[in-house]
Amino acid sequence: MQLRLTRNLTRLALSVVLLGAGGLHAAEPSAAPESTLGGQEQARYLEQIKKLYLTSNERQALLNHANALLETYALRAGYQIGSAKPKDLIYQLAAGDSGELLVREETRSEGRIEVRNRPLAIFGVDPFIRYECPAAGIVCEIKSPADGSTWLTVVRDHDGAAELAKALSFLIRNLQKG
Repeated sequence: MQLRLTRNLTRLALSVVLLGAGGLHAAEPSAAPESTLGGQEQARYLEQIKKLYLTSNERQALLNHANALLETYALRAGYQIGSAKPKDLIYQLAAGDSGELLVREETRSEGRIEVRNRPLAIFGVDPFIRYECPAAGIVCEIKSPADGSTWLTVVRDHDGAAELAKALSFLIRNLQKG
């Protein structure tokens, strides 16, 4: 119940902030925020994120936002009706040392918890994150900027995947600045 309330509050706060800026336009699958990574829209987006998370630090605001989106759109066992082995798939991001983005992946199934930590070297990668939401599935796949493989898997929600891709693009770009 508390998790549902937290999700709803996060969605409400994000909606209020984004609607104040004229709203988001739905992104197409595999879309990248290429047109939104520069200029006034970038500055406006970053200011909104900093206000939402009550910080003046862009990197921390982007990390908080990406982690909130990953929590909101996490692939939970409850979404996997009819699956032989449903599992929770939960991610958390952290800025690592010397140009790395650390991804903590937690898988919960049948009373077991598995945790993997995967670093992503962000220098030299394209900061424009791509995603796919296949029509025949229950997931959206966030593609790795390093090689285009599946990097993160979230529940199928085009708007959520688009916002997550945008936040990750801004975060990687911020980390690349050093």
